[in-house]
Amino acid sequence: MLFEGVDLLDVTGPPEVFSLARRETEDAAGYEVVLAAVAMDPVTTAAGVRVLPDATFEHLSARRIDTLIVPGAVEIDGRRRIRAVTDPVVVEWVRRLAARTRRVTSVCVGAHVLAAAGLLDGKRATTHWSTARQLADEHPAVEVDADPIFIREGDVWTGAGISSCLDLSLALVADDLGEAVALRVARQLVMYLKRPSGQSQFSVPLEQVSTTRRVEDLRHHILGNIAAPLTVADLAAHAHVSDRQLTRIFKTELGTTPYAYVESARVEAARQQLESTDATLERVASACGFGTVDTLVRAFRRRLDTTPTEYRRRFRTGAA
Repeated sequence: MLFEGVDLLDVTGPPEVFSLARRETEDAAGYEVVLAAVAMDPVTTAAGVRVLPDATFEHLSARRIDTLIVPGAVEIDGRRRIRAVTDPVVVEWVRRLAARTRRVTSVCVGAHVLAAAGLLDGKRATTHWSTARQLADEHPAVEVDADPIFIREGDVWTGAGISSCLDLSLALVADDLGEAVALRVARQLVMYLKRPSGQSQFSVPLEQVSTTRRVEDLRHHILGNIAAPLTVADLAAHAHVSDRQLTRIFKTELGTTPYAYVESARVEAARQQLESTDATLERVASACGFGTVDTLVRAFRRRLDTTPTEYRRRFRTGAA
């Protein structure tokens, strides 16, 4: 959806992901992106770039829509505070079009539009951290959680701030075409990992960029063999260096120890399983290299200050 003052990346980010998804699948037919507005006139975004609609909201009202993506817009008040703004005309169109849509999503402060249309009542939702308090104050029927980068509540998805539109779009691709396609798209976007929904609050040091091919190889080896022992000796043998040299390499390149990095990688893998599957804690612990549930719980408390059970309750993204 397009409207005056909309954030540019909110509009252009998701189509880029869907375009790459088409390229990464054998079936050339995939997503058809339609930019719609009240009229066919150019829409001026917050960045000053003008965008041409493909259709009007009226035209779409006669069609079935697979995914309705609602971006947002903000204004700055006299105290330099950011506030989300909603156009009543756009809100009414969202309400009407949602009835013909398989799933509805918001990007960044677009959650305020969904809330104004009554689509988030009784649901947990996220938005850009800077307007989360506003969303909670204006819509008490919405359970606002500014921690995750996206939240799925049935067929309603909400995304957090700006660049997380890419993470939300990747999650939609994974839901439609599978994790493997979404990961290939993430690589094309030069996103090292496809971030799960809780990433913004619970980040682990897996996104640091290395300057050496040896460390990049080690990182990929760890992620590809997460259930293996992965001791310092194992990693040193893989890299053809001594244990002491391996520790020095990790400290210099990644600012951490091999043990700490492996534990972070395992916590990351466990988080993704807890978010996207109904696997038991025993199975998650085994698949992610922790061995026992007690070890898994201790790692979660140490890294995330929560338990695996509590994490799953808060960040489960959909039905298994």
